[in-house]
Amino acid sequence: MIADYRTEYLESILIERYDPNEYPVLYEQMAAWAVRKPFSGLQLLDATPLFINTLLKHLALIKAGATLYVGLSDTIAYDSRAKDLLRSAGIPLLHNKQAAMDLDLILDCAASFSHWKSRLGYVELTRSGFEQYKALNKRVFLADNGKIKQIETLLGTGEAYFRAMKQLGYDQWKERKLVIFGSGKVGRGIAIHARKLGALVALVSDPEQTDQGLPAVEAECISFSDSQAVGRAVKNAYAVVMATGRMASFQADCPPEAWQQSEALFANMGVEDEFGPSVPASRVLMHKKTLNFILDEPTRLCYLEATMALHNRGAEYLLKHPEAKAMIEPPAELEKELLDICRSKAMISNEIDHLFAQN
Repeated sequence: MIADYRTEYLESILIERYDPNEYPVLYEQMAAWAVRKPFSGLQLLDATPLFINTLLKHLALIKAGATLYVGLSDTIAYDSRAKDLLRSAGIPLLHNKQAAMDLDLILDCAASFSHWKSRLGYVELTRSGFEQYKALNKRVFLADNGKIKQIETLLGTGEAYFRAMKQLGYDQWKERKLVIFGSGKVGRGIAIHARKLGALVALVSDPEQTDQGLPAVEAECISFSDSQAVGRAVKNAYAVVMATGRMASFQADCPPEAWQQSEALFANMGVEDEFGPSVPASRVLMHKKTLNFILDEPTRLCYLEATMALHNRGAEYLLKHPEAKAMIEPPAELEKELLDICRSKAMISNEIDHLFAQN
């Protein structure tokens, strides 16, 4: 099947669209794997949200010798243009609701393919997927854990929320109140960008949850268990955004009379329906879909590529370390290797240096 891939077609499009300093980690990964072929003879499925910039990740896996399948699901948006490009390049697409295949490795997102058999294990991209895999007790490399993902979430996802809101016509934030549910990487990243735009920020989260290694942000902190305070914040907000990684967390934490009286702009930045079934889809921007997926580039490649490279390397780690079991954290030396490339060659190297100087 590899001989049938028309990767030159994809490469010609991507080389014209992106400069190597936008994806230095993936660029070096492709070059190294084209020589070593670590996945030669193996069948891999990659379920990373499918957009044009994701195709660079797929190229790296193909250059590594993999027989590659690209996975889709009903819950994760994709760009139909990217889907068409994959088909034109001869790369097969699979849906998580079709009959399961037995594969060697699954690079998953939000545990979409956790019910499929993977001989060597799984690599999970998101926090919500981590919770599902933990319950399933499978062998999983957690690309969401560690430092690399902070580039995507603290820098990229926060920027993407405001880019999506601007595309919808909402770009005036000075002195307006933004209520963010969740104070992890995504929530805090949105808060950092909100403060740069002059917004007033409130974070609704678990006060006992520790976020070690994440930068501090100037914000009002509200306990998710204080329903009265949560309700007041939502009623007085200009905008509310979900970033908890938990299904129906808004429904659980905010009294219905509060959100029913609120005129705030509701948006979801998670893969799950974080508002819950009691909140009508028509009340939420883009009918509860992950907001930044309306963008041509939901997360700009320069913020996303190191995460995609780590996701790929997680598959190689599983292959090389059969002794590693259960939930596997990204090794510090692996992350350092990738970060060193970012700091020396990425177009956002100054932002990355500043980020990690803060935590």
